[in-house]
Amino acid sequence: MAVFVLGKNKQPLMPCSEKRARLLLERGRAVVVNLTPFVIRLRDRCLSDCALQPTLLGIDPGSKETGLALMRLEDNATAEQAPATRHGLCLFQLVHRGFQIRQALEQRAGFRRRRRSKNLRYRQPRFDNRTKPKGWLAPSLQHRVDTTMAWVDKLYRWAPVTHLSMELVRFDLQKMENPEISGIEYQQGTLLGYEVREYLLEKWGRECAYCGTGDTPLEIEHVVAKSRNGSSRVANLTIACHDCTQAKDSQWLADFFATNKGLKKRLKANGLSADVRLERVQRQLKLPLRDAAAVNATRWALFGAMKTTGLPVAVGSGGRTKYNRQRLGIPKTHALDAACVGKFDTLKGWRVPTLVIKAMGRGSYQRTRLDKYGFPRGYLMRQKQ
Repeated sequence: MAVFVLGKNKQPLMPCSEKRARLLLERGRAVVVNLTPFVIRLRDRCLSDCALQPTLLGIDPGSKETGLALMRLEDNATAEQAPATRHGLCLFQLVHRGFQIRQALEQRAGFRRRRRSKNLRYRQPRFDNRTKPKGWLAPSLQHRVDTTMAWVDKLYRWAPVTHLSMELVRFDLQKMENPEISGIEYQQGTLLGYEVREYLLEKWGRECAYCGTGDTPLEIEHVVAKSRNGSSRVANLTIACHDCTQAKDSQWLADFFATNKGLKKRLKANGLSADVRLERVQRQLKLPLRDAAAVNATRWALFGAMKTTGLPVAVGSGGRTKYNRQRLGIPKTHALDAACVGKFDTLKGWRVPTLVIKAMGRGSYQRTRLDKYGFPRGYLMRQKQ
């Protein structure tokens, strides 16, 4: 990974290589500012003594993880120009904790509801002062925007970022539930572009739902075949390789896993069990559109927050990102997706380590623990972490 460099006045300079950073530290020309990621500050140079190049920060927002990629552009290039060559400097993968926040809020609400219903500590519910401001997001969704922007601000302080590029993913939830929806029915939902295939790839981990193969082209597959009155709703769709799609044909899912010898052979080669795989497919089919809804709810809030930085923000679709990745033969990760956002010609230096950042929160505000009835038990000392 490239090392972030600050001038003697703490202004961001162009990142340098690890070897150059070691030499600067050994010769006493620099001091360490931050360890992870590694940031140094020069003692003898400032911004006026250095030449800067255009730098692009790519963002790939997600429900559970967000990818960030810092790249150097060719001289006199911008994020909107194409063709352009990008040079990868640093890759980051930010792991959100929205699900933990949602669980904690549900637990707190359950405890309060029980205390009120059982007259254990009665307090009349308040409704008059609970109005939500315009643009309000649930805490689990606002967390995704806040943590992403926190790292955008950090990288903006450590590197001379001149452009931002963000993947603006759009899912049409109504279209996923009812592919035949049209006209006035859209008054019940959101009339937006959709990418059902991208949603299915994300839902099934970008591997064949049946045999677990991930290094082959995948096709959209009807779990209950259309010849057996199966619908095209997203709850009946999955992603499978060509061999599994052809072998399953119109069979029922349980019969396919029980009788197909070719599937069992592929599962054995991947170290998987037919019974366990069947149970996983049936469980995944029942998953709601929670992740797609979270991305839809936060994408414009994140875009608006990035506009407040004052930097030019370019947006690209998920289809464009996938096209760039496949065209250049780049593997699928959130960080590399961030590097492939938007229009460009070539990406160099993308084989660098990815720094995984996990949001841990600020600990618990509770000064006690609760028993199974929701009553406080014991007392916790305050400890910073």
